[in-house]
Amino acid sequence: MHYNILNQVAPKGDEDGIPPIAIDMIGLREKEDLSRAEWRWQADRPPQAPDNQDIDWSSIEGETREERTFRNWMNSLGVNPRVNHLYLDMADALVIFQLYEKIKVPVDWDRVNKPPYSKLGSNMKKLENCNYAVELGKTQAKFSLVGIAGQDLNAGNRTLTLALLWQLMRRYTLNILEDLGDGQKVTDDTIVSWVNDTLTQAGKKTISGFKDGSISSSMPVLDLIDAIQPGSIRYDLIKTEDLTEEEKLNNAKYAISMARKIGARVYALPEDLVEVKPKMVMTVFACLMARGMRRV
Repeated sequence: MHYNILNQVAPKGDEDGIPPIAIDMIGLREKEDLSRAEWRWQADRPPQAPDNQDIDWSSIEGETREERTFRNWMNSLGVNPRVNHLYLDMADALVIFQLYEKIKVPVDWDRVNKPPYSKLGSNMKKLENCNYAVELGKTQAKFSLVGIAGQDLNAGNRTLTLALLWQLMRRYTLNILEDLGDGQKVTDDTIVSWVNDTLTQAGKKTISGFKDGSISSSMPVLDLIDAIQPGSIRYDLIKTEDLTEEEKLNNAKYAISMARKIGARVYALPEDLVEVKPKMVMTVFACLMARGMRRV
């Protein structure tokens, strides 16, 4: 029954042009075989040292692409501690509270238990945080969190944790688009028009939309980055013709790394560009538009 909850409570986002995240339910079913006892054992382990890289292209064993998208999104916002394990690192909800503040939902930090936690009753303190995180989602963020309780976050329930994270990422993207339009709705056409105007002014090729085949090479993204911050892209490092899949992926990794370097909070994966996933491509251009307009 729980496998259907995510699709019921997580908004698809089509009306607002927000990218839906296609959750791999088969992968989730396989992962749900982990016992609560194993989760408790993992929760008691000492924290792992954070990776100092801005972007982690790797994935932990068994991690789905959608889970990596969420993890990259959170890390792109500079949450502390860095998220290395999507579910284990949500056990005390501290990262979730930071995400709430990123989407303009106020957090009463006096109600939040902070580390270091005493050995006696440490999990109870984390559970109290998780209960407050769910309460904020329901009462302040107005999320649909049917059937989700603090213990689900604390225990690392994949399906229900993703339901909350999905709505957090959706709201973040919606806020970006609202900021770009000064509170007015921003459509795909609005973003494409700005992208093409910026590319044209820099003497670079334009795109027909977020499904444009040229995006597979990442050249429109790289050109836009260079238009926003001239001289930032080293074109001698890029292959532009007769690209293999590996070369396309390398270009995409470079594009996303450089977008982040100039200050755009891009959280799409390189594969999204190579495969020209229009909804995730839209988020790349929206974040670059925000950077270009100096709003993010």
